[in-house]
Amino acid sequence: MNLRTLLQTGPNNANELFTRLAETSDGAVKTREKLFTELKAELELHIKVEEQHLFPVLRRNAEKELVAEAIKDNRELRAKLDELDGIPKNAETFLEKLKELQKSFRQHARDEKTEILTAVQRALSEEQVQTVTEKMETARVEAEQARQDEVEERRSRLRQEREQTEQQAQEAEAAERGQRETERAVRETGRQMAEVVTKPAVIAAEAMGRTARVVTNAVHEQTERQPATRVAVSPLAEMFLWPWMGALPGRSQPQDQSMAAARPATGAEEVIPLGEEVLEIGKRTVNRGTARIHRYVVETQVEEQVTLQSERVVVERRRPAGETPTGEMLTEVTVEVTETSEVPVIGKRLRLREEVVVRTERTQHVETVQETLRRDEVKIHQPNERRAEPRRSVSAER
Repeated sequence: MNLRTLLQTGPNNANELFTRLAETSDGAVKTREKLFTELKAELELHIKVEEQHLFPVLRRNAEKELVAEAIKDNRELRAKLDELDGIPKNAETFLEKLKELQKSFRQHARDEKTEILTAVQRALSEEQVQTVTEKMETARVEAEQARQDEVEERRSRLRQEREQTEQQAQEAEAAERGQRETERAVRETGRQMAEVVTKPAVIAAEAMGRTARVVTNAVHEQTERQPATRVAVSPLAEMFLWPWMGALPGRSQPQDQSMAAARPATGAEEVIPLGEEVLEIGKRTVNRGTARIHRYVVETQVEEQVTLQSERVVVERRRPAGETPTGEMLTEVTVEVTETSEVPVIGKRLRLREEVVVRTERTQHVETVQETLRRDEVKIHQPNERRAEPRRSVSAER
């Protein structure tokens, strides 16, 4: 790559970025910020390479005034670039300031083509020009590689942060799910303990109720058959049925009064709890696989036609129109004419063709879950009519 092509690399890349920026709308803030960052890096790289490798050589070869003017031009270009960097990318004045920066940079590129290149050809030898070109090209390649490494590092850091955020969300969800399961286990344990505590009381109440009914029936039947006779009760029955023995005939009045207080109240209720299982559905995240996107380089052979011009010296001898001399004659004269020809100069530059964006999208779907649940039911057995009649008569007497 020669010096002319190398100096045009930066302006070509910058002009393309200028065009893309001018085509964006005020709502595309992120796109403007991204393109402006690339434009700023390209302009700063172009100026930096010139000032580090080209201007010192020109200054040493008696081109101090030209170098001072170019440095002043670069300083003004940096000032406008910093001013545009401080303006919000969705401001109305952004595109106007962008046009001013583009106009200044185009003038800068024209000055380089006419003045800087002319001064290089005038002050430097071909060997010096080649050395400067190689240094500038190496510096540009290293700077672009460093910029690409920085972009890759930033993308990797963002990817790691996104993965950490997703992992934290999964851990929080797992912790919440574990807390729900713990609370459910505590509630289930409490319910079981309550059943264990209340079950003996329920059983005792049922036994007392059955005993009371049996004693009441027996007393009623005995009273109907022998009203004046004391009911014969075995000592074992008296031990278990002593709260109701005060109603039996033949007992003394003080004992009847003391036992009457222990008689169960009429209309006592018995509660039988009925439970059922409730379906509770949690969620957990599973790994469905990893998508890998691999970038590789493809080489393509291309051909293009270029029109080249060449100039050659043509010498003609002709008869003059008259015999009167028109110039100095009879003296030695040497005329030198240079023949020129154009040759193709091949250069390559890197441009952004397209971008591949990799991201994850979260969707929702409804899935039907089937499970078997248990619950308590009650089966009621009604007593027969023969045993129910004495209870109705006793209730009537009471």
